[in-house]
Amino acid sequence: MRSWLDGLIAILLAPTCAACARPLPHPTRGCVCDACWASVLTIPEPQCRRCGDTLDGRFHGEVCVACARRPSPIDQARAIGPYGGTLRDIVHALKYDGRRSLARPLAARMKSAATPFIADVHVAVPVPLHRSRRRSRGFNQAADLARHLGLPMVHALARTRATDTQTALPADARHANVAGAFRLTRRGRALAGRGVLLVDDVRTTGATLEACAEVLKRAGVTRVCAVTAARVETPQG
Repeated sequence: MRSWLDGLIAILLAPTCAACARPLPHPTRGCVCDACWASVLTIPEPQCRRCGDTLDGRFHGEVCVACARRPSPIDQARAIGPYGGTLRDIVHALKYDGRRSLARPLAARMKSAATPFIADVHVAVPVPLHRSRRRSRGFNQAADLARHLGLPMVHALARTRATDTQTALPADARHANVAGAFRLTRRGRALAGRGVLLVDDVRTTGATLEACAEVLKRAGVTRVCAVTAARVETPQG
């Protein structure tokens, strides 16, 4: 039945893959083709225990040089893979093209990436959008991802002010851009003494995730881990 329906949809609608733009041979399986999903790169082991970056250079024990040099409110972090290629196209399709059905398969891969610490957290907390951006986009992609991780989702954080897009800023300006941009919500106050999984689509320098984690730690959250669909890998050295 599914094969027949795939053929009918392909003939009548000619849908294309949201990542590679080629015709979808099995449109009932989703808006990204099997070949694109199979081509998504993952981050190879060994990974930094804290940030999840590849330990491909000098490192101290189980952490990379950058994490060894400075403390972080995030205890552990992981991502499906590096931000580029097919994974970047899939994230863009979710975030900018409104292909919200991609949240479920992305979240399944994020949950797998978070295996080292998923048992140590109790709730998933999405990184919030400012209400103006949420209104213009129509949804928060982080919340869509968090909803499918198999944990209770809590909107524990709110963004207090609109910030410049992080991708447009140099690395040294990103922490300043999000400093003080988040506050705890009433629901977030109930998370003291618990473990939290922060969820977002892309981690670049980690500034946004760390700003959120600082608010949670000050509220008494005992452990903050983070998972993203993709991460921009930084050179070790």
